[in-house]
Amino acid sequence: MTKIKKILIANRGEIAVRVMKTCRKMGIGSVAVYSDADRKALHVRMADEAVHIGASPAAESYLVIDKIIEACKSSGADAVHPGYGFLSENPKFARRLKKEGITFIGPSPESMEAMGLKDAAKKLMEKAGVPVTPGYHGKDQDAKLLKAKAGMIGYPVLIKAIAGGGGKGMRKVERADDFADALASCMREAKSAFGDDRVLIEKYILSPRHIEVQVFGDTHGNIVHMFERDCSLQRRHQKVIEEAPAPGMTDTVRKAMTDAACEAAQAVNYVGAGTVEFIVDGSGKLRKDGFWFMEMNTRLQVEHPVTEMITGLDLVELQIKVAQGEKLPKQGEIKMEGHAIEARLYAEDPRNEFLPSIGKIISIDTENWSNEEGGFRVDTGVEANDGVSIYYDPMIAKVIGYGDTRYIANVNLRFGICDIEVVGLNTNSHFLVNCVDKQAFRDGNISTGFIQERPELVGTDIRSKPELFALAALVLKKKNSNNNHSLSFPHCGWRLNQAARNIQYFTLDGKNKKVEILKITSSYATVSVDDKPPFKVYLTAGLKLRGGDLSIDSLYDPIPALIYYGEWEIFIREDYIYFLRNGAYAKVERYNPEANAETATGGNTLTAPMPGKIIAANVKPGDAVKSGDKLIIMEAMKMEMSLEAPRDGVVAAVNCAADALVADGDVLLELETERKE
Repeated sequence: MTKIKKILIANRGEIAVRVMKTCRKMGIGSVAVYSDADRKALHVRMADEAVHIGASPAAESYLVIDKIIEACKSSGADAVHPGYGFLSENPKFARRLKKEGITFIGPSPESMEAMGLKDAAKKLMEKAGVPVTPGYHGKDQDAKLLKAKAGMIGYPVLIKAIAGGGGKGMRKVERADDFADALASCMREAKSAFGDDRVLIEKYILSPRHIEVQVFGDTHGNIVHMFERDCSLQRRHQKVIEEAPAPGMTDTVRKAMTDAACEAAQAVNYVGAGTVEFIVDGSGKLRKDGFWFMEMNTRLQVEHPVTEMITGLDLVELQIKVAQGEKLPKQGEIKMEGHAIEARLYAEDPRNEFLPSIGKIISIDTENWSNEEGGFRVDTGVEANDGVSIYYDPMIAKVIGYGDTRYIANVNLRFGICDIEVVGLNTNSHFLVNCVDKQAFRDGNISTGFIQERPELVGTDIRSKPELFALAALVLKKKNSNNNHSLSFPHCGWRLNQAARNIQYFTLDGKNKKVEILKITSSYATVSVDDKPPFKVYLTAGLKLRGGDLSIDSLYDPIPALIYYGEWEIFIREDYIYFLRNGAYAKVERYNPEANAETATGGNTLTAPMPGKIIAANVKPGDAVKSGDKLIIMEAMKMEMSLEAPRDGVVAAVNCAADALVADGDVLLELETERKE
């Protein structure tokens, strides 16, 4: 048995920090690697040593095998933990490390190759007697043949990239007429994400659930499982909420599924942590004959904390021990207790097609994180003043609620989500709260279509509420009064039951808002927004300000539909007022009409919603377009998105071309001001 002394983590962000914590517990040195964009990142600050490996794009840093090997040599690292993503499932990387005499904390290259390509893996599973979803897994990638196979399988079908994972290169197709476009888009995304555009086609299971089994193998031939996780709550095939154990699981079905998973791992002589994923018929009760092998991930999973919480095991520690040649605990020694649910907190805007929110985290409240007595744990790779860049996944944290029962775990998860107050960027926190608050979720009635079937989960855009602008005006009026008492305190310059007219301006999404405070009393304020009929804002206890020198001890509850419990948090920074409550978030900007020119008339341009790369421009100057036509396809944050015509019109100019890199706000296309007859 060879004792590992120093581990280089060939990854970044949350998983790098997670591995370092176990290294520290085990007395093992840790080495971080970082790109230009991550020069000041938390995982770099936390590591015992850090090595710069290149430019910001992953293809020039985290994905360059030679640079990782050189970092190992220069730091003296004798082992590498790959985390997940990047090189974690790259057999060439594992093979190269072995050649250099560096321990790879993961499976053998041969096991990766056997399971790395979905088509080959399914054929192998069929031979091993593991149930497999009906579909086409052949080598011929002719588009006409693929469409014909889809027709033979029967719609709806799922097109999937044979390499990679994480929901990339995957499209559900309902009709034959949509197949060609979906195939082209899927192949482009797969080529960009994995360097391989080959696909397979599977029958799409109606009311599907996604249940996976955590397996582990050691160098002594032992294979064990650590029970199952339900990962059915997904958006665009990307997991959002995961839990263990799976709702509705019975001992009989669990044994059948975990036996199949262990057989799958045994078939490839698996060593280390892996996950065997099954697609499950969720139309009724779980059945022994109602699940099929989907794929095997030959790495640690993002959702591994829920398994740790119900088993009491540290999976990263087990990975390291297995890599050192130690034996795994026996299957009978691995027990399951309680329930755990994990939610992924992303810097993204659910109300804007979940586009990533890029920028600096002004503030993030970490005071109560990983509060075991409070029943939740938080894994993160960021702190206040860190940034979310265009180059990598925008996940901020994973929040894990746990307890003796699923109900308690869900309640604790909700508290945990609301406790993470991120200021400066949009997050999906309110969306996550809405998900766990749904009665269907509470009852365990979930499927992979849960989110898609409930568009209301994105929540009400509180930024559009006139009451929010009224509160912003009251807060600024209070701040300008330079005292720390309540809004109705007599020395603030306002007189009870007397007119206190005050006009303030704000801007949101390019639109200006005029707010006039007409009257203040001890119990309410009268406010008009955009010269519309005034309304009363009732003041009750509960408002507090975080940051700055303002202290407010009164609150109105402007949007009761959003509120279950908790207090508004208000944060003022420069020209912005930030509002947080119950996972909901809004940022309002102060506006000076005298210092700003009139905004341009909207509807005549398409601008880049964020930095990215142009995939295709589907029109040219002079082309007539209809509102909603897909004019430009771009890729950003590893996602492909279509930019649609804002109205009927004629294209005046196209300011971009395929493969061009564009910045946030760049004007990509212009329409003629008036349509030609």
